[in-house]
Amino acid sequence: MDGDVSLVKLKERVPARRREGLDDTGALGGAARSADVTGNYDEVDDDDHVPTAGPGAPQKSVEGWIVFVAGIHAEATEEDVRDMFADYGDIKNIQVPLDRRTGYLKGYALVEYERAKEAKTALEALNGADLLGQEINVDWSFVKSNRTQKSRRSRNAGRSRSPVGRRR
Repeated sequence: MDGDVSLVKLKERVPARRREGLDDTGALGGAARSADVTGNYDEVDDDDHVPTAGPGAPQKSVEGWIVFVAGIHAEATEEDVRDMFADYGDIKNIQVPLDRRTGYLKGYALVEYERAKEAKTALEALNGADLLGQEINVDWSFVKSNRTQKSRRSRNAGRSRSPVGRRR
């Protein structure tokens, strides 16, 4: 009997753990109950809601959402491009390649945004816009292709991979 009393005292000193699921009464237990009562849930960032399914849909690069800007005037500067695209969101990175021989722009730029919504807004607003008297074209840099693994295999369907098959 003394052992039972000491076990109960020991259990009382141990802090209670938060647990998921149902407790003994059938009510939500632990973290699920506290979230339900307080209303503190983890939020899903819906800011980047851009349709990414199917061929031709934009695809995120390793670090962000990159738009390709073509048709830039040769005498434009990086600041001109940055000023034009900064109105639609925070630019994470911008690349404006220069021609080594002339020192002028090659005619295109890559603008990277942190969020897909910002990139999509810039793409829709600036495609066909005017920069230094020249119309620019804006599109996604990375898009999903319509080619699948199955179509890739069908090209080699009649070929043998083994050396034995090649000797015949």
